[in-house]
Amino acid sequence: MNTITVTGQDKDAIQKAVNECAAAGGGMVSVPAGVWNTGKIHMKSNIELHLCDGAELIFSDEPDDYLPVVFTRWEGTECYNYSPLIYARDCENVSVTGKGTLNGNGRKWWAWKLLQQQAAEELGDAAANGVPVEERVYGTKEAALRPSFIQFIGCKNVLLDGFTIKDGPQWTIHPVYCEDVVIRDVKVCTNGHNTDGLNPDSCRNVLIDGCTFSTGDDCVAINAGLNEDGWRVGRPCENIEIRNCIMSGGHGGIVVGSAISGSVKNVYAHDCKITDTMWGIRMKSMRGRGGCVDGVRFENIIIENCERDAVQITMFYESSTIMPHSDAPTEFKNISLKNIKASGAPNGIEIKGLPEKPLTSILLEDMEITADRAMTIQDVKTIVMKNVNVNKE
Repeated sequence: MNTITVTGQDKDAIQKAVNECAAAGGGMVSVPAGVWNTGKIHMKSNIELHLCDGAELIFSDEPDDYLPVVFTRWEGTECYNYSPLIYARDCENVSVTGKGTLNGNGRKWWAWKLLQQQAAEELGDAAANGVPVEERVYGTKEAALRPSFIQFIGCKNVLLDGFTIKDGPQWTIHPVYCEDVVIRDVKVCTNGHNTDGLNPDSCRNVLIDGCTFSTGDDCVAINAGLNEDGWRVGRPCENIEIRNCIMSGGHGGIVVGSAISGSVKNVYAHDCKITDTMWGIRMKSMRGRGGCVDGVRFENIIIENCERDAVQITMFYESSTIMPHSDAPTEFKNISLKNIKASGAPNGIEIKGLPEKPLTSILLEDMEITADRAMTIQDVKTIVMKNVNVNKE
């Protein structure tokens, strides 16, 4: 296997090494210990970016360094926007490994949250009205649509292993339309607006194992496209396993939604610990999302000190950046929670369907919940509870 060691301190040094390695047929790009200031990195097939112990990549916070625009999915809607900090499109056998650190230097980007609304609504309108993706072009400071930190889109055989990643512009790890993805022993530490830890987005066959999340938004959120654009693309997020992870801070610990218009199938989250979040386990949608969530299992999960609900399954999500243009309901079915222990939450369990689309086939089994208020269940067609104990705090 070819190994190219990064040298030099210009902001394109790592990209040059990636290009050289790819031209030689692929292999490893090794980043030695030390501080490396860098611009965007576009990965190529058969490349491993290896961060040696003690290596820290500090990414530019100058937006122009992430131009020209690239094809991306921004909060569930396809468009052309600033390049993610690390990006790959239609690649195979791509990986980022090692004990080093990726520093997204995101603080300058976070203020864009207050500037993005007009462009976000324009993008949602464009999708609803069938404007071709090629005409949805952003990548300006005026539009202020922040890029993801790592986004691999349309890739196969992806490995992210061992590194620490912190403080990107927006969503941190964001695989889109990918197959056969392993994310293992990664630490995500980020505090900005909408800085979710990990967002598998219309992906297939994803393993998330032994990761640690401390985030400014959801720790792990499973998505599948937003509203009309999610229906157009029509790619579900399916066969997702989350295990042996630790989540803290931010909004939800393990989350499904709310951008689930392309549907979510076969999710298994188990043997995880969630502490000091707003919600513990959360499944969220709203009128206008459409899609179907079918086959989600949560098992052997500890939840401590949530600000709101330990467990929430709701069709009344209220915080969408882009509001829907229709009333199309989402279908939730075949959801099970087993061996869940939760304490320190104001509300134990909240489950709310829609009158026109009740939730179906929900199983709660072997749950021990300590909370101020026990349980709210509304518009649920079929629910089975076995050995569920909810105690007042």
